[in-house]
Amino acid sequence: MSLVDGLRRLLKPRHIAVAGGRLASIIIRECDRIGYAGPIWPIHPDKDEIAGHRAYRTVADLPEAPDATFVATPSEPTVDIVAALAERGAGAAVCYAAGFAEIGGKGVVLQERLVEAARGMPIVGPNCYGVLNLLDGCVLWADTHGAERVERGVAIITQSGNIALNITMQRRSLPIAYVIAVGNKAVGDHGDYIEALLADDRVTAIGLHIEGIEDAALFSKAAIKALEKGVPLVVLKTGRSHIGAEMAMSHTSSLAGADSLYDALFARYGIARLNDVPAFIETLKLMHVFGGLPGRRISSMSCSGGEAALIADLAADRALEFGPIPPDNAARLQELLTEKVHVANPLDYHTYIWGDRQANAAVFGEMLQSGFDLNLLVLDQPRADRGLVPDGGFDAARAAMAEAAAATGARAAVVSSLPENMREDDAKALMARGILPMQGIGDALTAISHGADYGLARGRRDRLVPLKRAALIDVAKARLLSEHESKHLLGRHGLDLPPSRIAGAVEAPSTAAALGFPVAIKIHSDRIAHKSDVGGVKLGLRTRADVTDAVASMLHLGERFLVERMVEGAVAELIVGVVRDPQFGPTLTIGAGGVLVEVLQDAAVMLLPASAEEIREKLMGLRVARLLEGFRGKPRGDIRGTIKAILAIAAFAERHADRLVELDVNPLFVLPEGRGAVAADALIRMID
Repeated sequence: MSLVDGLRRLLKPRHIAVAGGRLASIIIRECDRIGYAGPIWPIHPDKDEIAGHRAYRTVADLPEAPDATFVATPSEPTVDIVAALAERGAGAAVCYAAGFAEIGGKGVVLQERLVEAARGMPIVGPNCYGVLNLLDGCVLWADTHGAERVERGVAIITQSGNIALNITMQRRSLPIAYVIAVGNKAVGDHGDYIEALLADDRVTAIGLHIEGIEDAALFSKAAIKALEKGVPLVVLKTGRSHIGAEMAMSHTSSLAGADSLYDALFARYGIARLNDVPAFIETLKLMHVFGGLPGRRISSMSCSGGEAALIADLAADRALEFGPIPPDNAARLQELLTEKVHVANPLDYHTYIWGDRQANAAVFGEMLQSGFDLNLLVLDQPRADRGLVPDGGFDAARAAMAEAAAATGARAAVVSSLPENMREDDAKALMARGILPMQGIGDALTAISHGADYGLARGRRDRLVPLKRAALIDVAKARLLSEHESKHLLGRHGLDLPPSRIAGAVEAPSTAAALGFPVAIKIHSDRIAHKSDVGGVKLGLRTRADVTDAVASMLHLGERFLVERMVEGAVAELIVGVVRDPQFGPTLTIGAGGVLVEVLQDAAVMLLPASAEEIREKLMGLRVARLLEGFRGKPRGDIRGTIKAILAIAAFAERHADRLVELDVNPLFVLPEGRGAVAADALIRMID
């Protein structure tokens, strides 16, 4: 049985076992209450019955190997029970106890024993709340929760039990099918859980709270499968800040990793990344209802000019487009709203038709027929706890929006400007009619932006390949290559280089003359990484005398020199680097280069392998890209040649992925169109 097969048995169990005392009885009663239909087998060494179900003394006494088992015993006995379950051929175990790797020291040793005892059987936890299956009524959960039975919905995977618990108590009408609080992830990583969940067609989207991913290659394979099936992934990734990263490591002993690399991972595989729980829930809600969006063109309607202006500003911040209303639809809207209303998108339809459901439906229908990717109605419900009785206009507006959506087949959402200004019952009623209820304009627009990004990612899914598993190497054995050797290796992979030769002090001037002035003189060394910091670089030398003086000033550093023809006429300077990450392996960075690289901080990170399309997208997203496009009448840079150069560097990194520690090409000179890009300096550190 594979690990994923075991997780599938856990997530949709035919039978469950529960080991322990007080917690076991709570879990059994909750399963009975919520309607689990399969047999429940308590395991207890001294009791004959727990919560109305016959108890068994040991795992060996169970009628058959359980698909799912909740182990609610202290940490030491947990190991023994897991060993017995693995021996019996159980599907998977949820281990509640703490005191394992998250405490370090002896806890790490105990978790190693637990993993050995499992013999490949999946373990949710230890140090976790458990698993909720709200589709089949299986509650392997050791605390309170706010979830309810659903027929279909999103799955939530979290590394924090409390975040999971809080999400179950949301009042935003998000239907939750599964909640999995993975804790320490002793056996099984996020990629395994995703693949197991994809087997259930009732799961509409998967939300993940992530502190760290141990197996990025496995995760990427699962992400591609999710894209192919059309099940969006939405991530709440913590550890962005220095403090956040430290807390992630201490909480569940997870390696948070370089945050920019996670951004690159999520962007490549069409995964929405959110930074807080409200936007996370709103994005999951959109993915549940629509499964993403085909584009970024939206419309908005409200009876307030202030709301129209606000939503227009917030949409611009998220690169969403309020396109013009087609002329025929605009003419009919003008007729319906009269000359008192200025017809535009966003539309302030005023209050002339307030409370008139038929008139509302006609106006909303015209907007929904205008071809936008999503149509919004901004509507806040008044409070009902202050003795005020709202008029019927709010109900009429919601009903009219549902009627217009049903008649046109267009995507529609009702958005409250404040999250608390939408009642849960109203939100559920909208969702039942295929209308997306969204709470909070900012979070709603963030969700819409991610929905459009997902639609774009699905369109390129056939071109995606999974990451390769990072090789483990001893970086201490790596050596620094000289600039000459570094360039020679990169040149063999297609990187263009300026003409150069190695020379001693005496022959350097004649060598320079043979290459052609102007030249650069650099100390030839495999020990000095940053030659300019120690006076080991002289640029723009135009005569033999200049070369003689330059060499003399460097003799205290060495006796051999790299003589190189200067690259002239560059449009821009870039840095292209590769660094090794323990999770992701060699990773590619491109950015504004030269001496101000650390000051400008204008860079983008990519995982390998990287395609020409992805490199172009990241390159043109840099601030320095304005120079490549021909800034203020200056010549355009050779963008195609630059991409070719970056691909050559990436090809070298991939070919030497099991030996390369770091690589730095700075600057890479971008020349005018048709002249390519040339590496003026390079540094490589790798294992022989």
